Amino acid sequence: MQITLTDVRVDGRREPMLEPMDLAWSTGECVLVAGEPGHGHTALALVATGRFDPSAGEVRLLPASTPSRRAGRTSRGAAATLRDVTAVVDVPGISEPDDALTVSDVVAEGLALAGRRSLPSDVTRWLADHSLTADRARRLDQVPGVVRTALLAALAAEGPDVRFLVLTLPDRHGGEPSGWWEVAQSLAGAGYGVLVQCTRASARDLGVDLPPARGASIHEPPVVVLRTRPTPPPDPDPVEAPAAAEPGAAPQAGDDLRNDPGFDEWADAQDDPEEGR
Repeated sequence: MQITLTDVRVDGRREPMLEPMDLAWSTGECVLVAGEPGHGHTALALVATGRFDPSAGEVRLLPASTPSRRAGRTSRGAAATLRDVTAVVDVPGISEPDDALTVSDVVAEGLALAGRRSLPSDVTRWLADHSLTADRARRLDQVPGVVRTALLAALAAEGPDVRFLVLTLPDRHGGEPSGWWEVAQSLAGAGYGVLVQCTRASARDLGVDLPPARGASIHEPPVVVLRTRPTPPPDPDPVEAPAAAEPGAAPQAGDDLRNDPGFDEWADAQDDPEEGR
């Protein structure tokens, strides 16, 4: 699947919220866009995911419609489908959770929004699966920035139809940019299309040759500075079945006796005291 933005612009009351820009990214791809804070990040996240209509230009999803995996959901139009297959992660003032919530509260809310069970036992299981059990009682503002980004991105990916994720300014929570970039790479490697928005300074920390914004360039829209297609993780090695014991050999601990040609005879001997002597 692919999302394309063609000459998209978002107007504000006094000045443009997003200057005209083009962008395209596909599932399995990780795209980094850099721009100064306050100049288009929020508008881009919302317009690219169908949550806000552009003032000009076009946003397209290819293919335009996909069957929903949500039970009971019927076929929907292109705009609704775009919203279904995308998720915005930690957008300031839009989808960022309350910092006073505990990690377990955030997980319960995220599972519920994804249409999944969110009972305490479900939260406990989810935290264990994501190695976050020790953090369950911590306030969200107490966890490191990369943990916050990984947590919220994983919850956003719980949506049954989600194929694209937008991570907005994860660098504002501190920490090394390499941390949240690794999170984004792993999501792309799992097959999601991931758009990451950051400042120019963070992009330079990731090795991008990008000059600081000066003069008119401060108001430029975010620009694509890095694009990768991570290799999917290898499948785990298949577990080999244990070798069958030699006919007539005494069974050993761990042997699968049902594969032993002499199993029936040996079992009969155990049942018959006279035969077993």
